[in-house]
Amino acid sequence: MIVLVTGVNGQLGHDVVKELSAKGHQPHGTDRDDFDLTNEEAVHAYVKKINPDAIIHCAAFTAVDKAESKEETAYNVNALGTKYLAEAAKALDAKMIYISTDYVFNGNNSEPYEADQKTDPIGAYGRTKLAGEEFLKAALEKYFIVRTAWVYGLNGHNFVKTMLRLGKERGELGVVSDQIGSPTYTVDLAKLLVEMVDTDKYGVYHATNSGICSWYEFAVEIFNQAGLEVKVNPLTTDQYPTPAKRPKYSVLSKKKLEEQGFTPLRDWKEALSAYLQELKAQA
Repeated sequence: MIVLVTGVNGQLGHDVVKELSAKGHQPHGTDRDDFDLTNEEAVHAYVKKINPDAIIHCAAFTAVDKAESKEETAYNVNALGTKYLAEAAKALDAKMIYISTDYVFNGNNSEPYEADQKTDPIGAYGRTKLAGEEFLKAALEKYFIVRTAWVYGLNGHNFVKTMLRLGKERGELGVVSDQIGSPTYTVDLAKLLVEMVDTDKYGVYHATNSGICSWYEFAVEIFNQAGLEVKVNPLTTDQYPTPAKRPKYSVLSKKKLEEQGFTPLRDWKEALSAYLQELKAQA
């Protein structure tokens, strides 16, 4: 299967291409240098040239705080870029996976969000990603929407790398303790996406590593596993203001994944351990 993967230089795209190759597919990784996602003609021309059987769309405008002041830019990438890709996929009868986010919800829940639950984004990033979901549904029948959260991988910046850097620089730091979710290791998510693309079990799914924690608990576990002695102080969201509001509760229910027989992602602590080993091997 020829699979076009957008955002190959990002955290997830990088691992998706590796996993596709390992499973005997022909991945075609692309980044912004290959074509402009916000240019309809360029998207259609490029997709037609590659003629893929499937598209795994990992590229996105993910700078959550920046999206508040640059919502139009985020919309062009996250919503219109997805629309153009979906229409290009439709023209070739290709299937498409779109990576979405926990930010499509308001974060007021006290139990995990189901895949069919009502969306209600509280910021620009969530609004633009949700618009991408809606364009995809309107353009294509053979689609998967996979909402994930708290993603980290080898490429690019992420919370784990930031904590490791700060932990080496300081003996003490504060981390928000009243936002709850599930970390997601890109290697594990990539395996699921490749498993998915081989099927026709289309629809909206939620996928994160299993288990839940706060950012504070995540940081404590990172330092424990990395063998760094750092005093972590719990902060409230109010003590750490950011331009974009964060969902307080981001736990996504994986019930639909299990119902459809997909392999669940392992526990987040186990995944973190694998990631730290991967970082060590890279260094």
